[in-house]
Amino acid sequence: MRFGISTHLYHEQRLSLDHLAQIAAHGFEDVEIFATRSHFDYHDAAAIKQLGTWLKETGLTLHSIHAPIVDGLHGRDQWGEAISNAVADTGKRQAAVRETDASMNIARELGGNALVLHLGTPTVQGGENSRSAAFRSVEDICRLAEPVGIKVALEVLPNPLSDAAGLVAMIERDLDFPRVGICLDFGHAFILGDVVDTIETVSEHLITTHVHDNDGKKDDHKAPFDGRINWSMALMTMQKVGYEGTYLMELANLSTTEDVLKKARAARARFEKLMAY
Repeated sequence: MRFGISTHLYHEQRLSLDHLAQIAAHGFEDVEIFATRSHFDYHDAAAIKQLGTWLKETGLTLHSIHAPIVDGLHGRDQWGEAISNAVADTGKRQAAVRETDASMNIARELGGNALVLHLGTPTVQGGENSRSAAFRSVEDICRLAEPVGIKVALEVLPNPLSDAAGLVAMIERDLDFPRVGICLDFGHAFILGDVVDTIETVSEHLITTHVHDNDGKKDDHKAPFDGRINWSMALMTMQKVGYEGTYLMELANLSTTEDVLKKARAARARFEKLMAY
């Protein structure tokens, strides 16, 4: 059983060695790089090479890359233009695919297990969520990922394209790629309804996870046990379906990163205790 942290925790900052060292110091083995150019410039070969050095220095393993969803972030609430692969405008859709391809430069240089991919945008953010555009984008991205040897993990999202049943139907009925599967986002699953049902629905296609908590309405990205998810039932179901991959915590900086990481470390200990029985 492995645990990791997404650099989403530092999203509004330029990623640094200190951030990775902080993650490692709190006992985590794996890391997901959140590919936003203001946070980490995945177009910059020198930055990717430096990241490889940082990973070696901290002993962290690159577990996954989160494909770009925004062109920049400046402060917690100053989001730039959304990068969406589910828009009908061909130019914008292809530009989103190109950005995702560029983010895979990290994997081309450093390896990694999975590329976590949003199909479109959450409903609460507005924007277009064209099913046919999203499907074309997934096909394009899977073709680009094949030579890299990285798995494409479609994230459970609160939008009409990306609930559990919709993603499973797309994978089983429409896509013919051996390395495509699902990223089970527990917080999003809770907003959509029942976490246990979601786990059982996606179980045959699970590649990775995003672990965070909320109160069932707002996508807060709280540490586990700070919201209302029944983690005992969720983890028992994960064991039942045979998941043995990384539990990757995608947390927001709601206080200080030190405080959030302490909560994450405590949550990990509770996870391990719950799954020991």
